[in-house]
Amino acid sequence: MQHLNAGPDFPPATVTAPLRLVVADDNPVIRAGLTALLSDREDTTVVAEAADGREAYEAALLHRPDVILLDVRMPGVDGISALPHLVRLAPVMMLTYSHETETVREALRLGAGGYLVHGDFTTEQLVRAVRDVREGRPHVTPGAARALVTGLRESASAHAESELPPLLGLIPPQNLSQLQSDVGQSYRSRSQLSGREAEIMDLIASGMTNQQIAAACFISEKTVKNHINRIFAKLHSTTRSQAAAKWLGVA
Repeated sequence: MQHLNAGPDFPPATVTAPLRLVVADDNPVIRAGLTALLSDREDTTVVAEAADGREAYEAALLHRPDVILLDVRMPGVDGISALPHLVRLAPVMMLTYSHETETVREALRLGAGGYLVHGDFTTEQLVRAVRDVREGRPHVTPGAARALVTGLRESASAHAESELPPLLGLIPPQNLSQLQSDVGQSYRSRSQLSGREAEIMDLIASGMTNQQIAAACFISEKTVKNHINRIFAKLHSTTRSQAAAKWLGVA
């Protein structure tokens, strides 16, 4: 009797469990929209919603999510106040309309794994950012990155003013910042950096690593390195600090 060959045995396909998320936002429309968007996918699902920081903390304690999406401004306990407590329970991604310099810096200082500004990302980019934050790779959208760069420039200008040599000390302080800005803008106009290179140079000046820049610009780290090599050549610089000083007009 002839036996039929059943063919080779293949291992069962690996099914990746969807990321479990908590969405915290005081605006019910935004909450509902994000929940519908992220729960209607195979790779993400929303296990709880919260209207303020206290509810987010209670939801995180109960559900132990993979990532918490957290708004900044909420009544009761706001996002910044809740952040130090939430990061002990799960990685936190700030997801907000607020991109003030101090808010972005404080959120990252307190442990936020990323900072996304509404309008700066697509659905696919949001999901990728959530997965990256879950795995410890930071994500900052361009709006938040620009806030960091602005803060750095202001700090660099203040630092330069406080350490003036005697001759520059004769320049009225109200004119010094404008002078430094003019120097920086003049250098930028001569540097011939492309739009993308200028964007990456701004992020370098803000102190971001290659990995953070790749996340913010949604490109690979290899592409970031290629851009940096071209930037250094155009700015006649060999280090990040040297390039940043020239770029900010404080060299």
